[in-house]
Amino acid sequence: MSKRPYKPHDIPGLFPYLTVSNAEKAIDFYQGAFGFRLNSQPAKDEYGHIQHAEMKFGDDVVIMFSPEGAFGSLRKSPLSHGISPSLVLYIYCEDVDALYKKAVSYGAQSLIEPNDGFWGDRFCCLADPDGHEWMFATNIVDHK
Repeated sequence: MSKRPYKPHDIPGLFPYLTVSNAEKAIDFYQGAFGFRLNSQPAKDEYGHIQHAEMKFGDDVVIMFSPEGAFGSLRKSPLSHGISPSLVLYIYCEDVDALYKKAVSYGAQSLIEPNDGFWGDRFCCLADPDGHEWMFATNIVDHK
């Protein structure tokens, strides 16, 4: 008898579930600024408003999010709370300089311009319209 996998094969063992102010706008932003793509059709309520979305970056990064108030949740985005997020998302990409330039042109707020980190990554830090902070990096030093 085969054992059922404990998780879906295309979902990582850890992924962030964010709260955004507007799911439609977040989808547009994450696609345009960062290059995410929808992983499945968003779940909508009876009025056609998105209540849950799942997006993918590359082959192994998945994020999920819902708008403020979805499913009766009291969660708010960092911007709505007026705070800096306590969690920063760190994602590897092919070309951090190109991603940074595209994201800023799409409206991402630059927090740290691309530079070489002491740990061997070229990285940047950006904020999305909801105040979530994203660090993108390209490894530039071989580690052994």
